[in-house]
Amino acid sequence: MSSPSGPPLIFDARRRAARLARSARRFATADFLHARAAENAVGSLEVILRDFPVVVDLSAQPGPFARALADSAVAARIGAPVAVGDTASRAQPGAAPLTLADQSTDVIVSLMTLHWANDLPGALAQIRRALRPDGLFLGTLLGAGTLKELRGVLTEAELQVRGGAQARVSPFADGFDGSALLQRAGFALPVSDVDRVTVRYPDLFALVRDLRAMGETNVLAGPNRPLTRDIIARAAALYAERHADADGRVPATFEIVHLAGWAPHDSQQKPMKRGSAQMRLADALGVTEVTDDALPGAD
Repeated sequence: MSSPSGPPLIFDARRRAARLARSARRFATADFLHARAAENAVGSLEVILRDFPVVVDLSAQPGPFARALADSAVAARIGAPVAVGDTASRAQPGAAPLTLADQSTDVIVSLMTLHWANDLPGALAQIRRALRPDGLFLGTLLGAGTLKELRGVLTEAELQVRGGAQARVSPFADGFDGSALLQRAGFALPVSDVDRVTVRYPDLFALVRDLRAMGETNVLAGPNRPLTRDIIARAAALYAERHADADGRVPATFEIVHLAGWAPHDSQQKPMKRGSAQMRLADALGVTEVTDDALPGAD
């Protein structure tokens, strides 16, 4: 499905907002991935010896970052994070212009939210424009390996029972593309890292309960044919057959892609111009350079 004048519509913003609203009462029971992402973001701030007076949190679930920051000594030199917008506006990054003036913010955080963007480069570009020169962006999104077990058994179960299947788990970004995404959006000094987490559950149903509590269930755009009890039961059986550990518990894989980038500034390190090196690589490595004409069989 495509927008008439924009990027493909992968996710339905209204469904996403509804899922988030529904999860609000239960989020605290399943916030462990968000807490992990928040702790990593605060850890990054702790090693940067600078004051950041204006901090904005664009996370759809802003609580974990505020709590992690409050428990850290770095809070003394960082402004209290401000959550911008309501649940609906935070549900889908980049769907509407940020209500932030250009070059107005020292730090912007977006945790466990960007994987719901229809236009991820566009959402990142908006964030970069809102940062002051040399301002910092810290973000996380779910990566391509997330819920690979669930994706496989749901597809197979639906094929077996119904004779056809549709996508039930979101297409997540490849974590190795993180730095390239930041560069494309205009960030300097981009850094990307992938944190793989395996969570063990009694069964598929316990995993789905956590996903609902997180607000991370299916919001793919377009017609969504409901799963029947037979399909769900078959998927649970396949999950246990294919993936259960010796104690009967089943693993669920999550990939958290951590992103960090800076709004460009003249003081930042820049790569040297091509051809400006003062020493040959062979000399620096202490090896002898072999030219093509010195190889056996060369003319």
